[in-house]
Amino acid sequence: MNHLIISFISPDRPGLVDTLSNSVKQHQGNWQTSSLHHLSGYFSGVIEIAVPEEQSQSLIDKIQSIQDFKCHIEIANADQVSTHADIVIELTANDRSGIVQEISSVIHSQGGNLLKLVSSHDSAPHSGQELFKAKVTISVDKNTIDTLIDALESLADDLIVDISR
Repeated sequence: MNHLIISFISPDRPGLVDTLSNSVKQHQGNWQTSSLHHLSGYFSGVIEIAVPEEQSQSLIDKIQSIQDFKCHIEIANADQVSTHADIVIELTANDRSGIVQEISSVIHSQGGNLLKLVSSHDSAPHSGQELFKAKVTISVDKNTIDTLIDALESLADDLIVDISR
């Protein structure tokens, strides 16, 4: 089995996921993991597909032939495929320019590997202040988790860090 990692962007239109999933099914593939989003009139995402080796190139060709569908496809080595993460952290702070860079820099400097980042903006219920919210999945040495959390918490007084181990 090959694992195809597909990142894409396309003008949003009805039936796009149906077209993708039908292509995967036609090539005996299995939709593994995905993160799909509607953003300012575009539909974008990242998908991991497990597909028999003999079907890989045919599926790649099929996906690349979808009209107005810009994509980048990589075939992951079996030893690169990971199904676990060490910790999931939920972060909330007053929104400001550079916050993602600050967070990613701390994770990197503490030896962590950012596996997933899902972020959003919300308004604080009582003040209307813009809030940055993120759910971050990090692979990190278990002996350095507390140090990583301390470093994240020291970024700003308003940063709230909730951990799932």
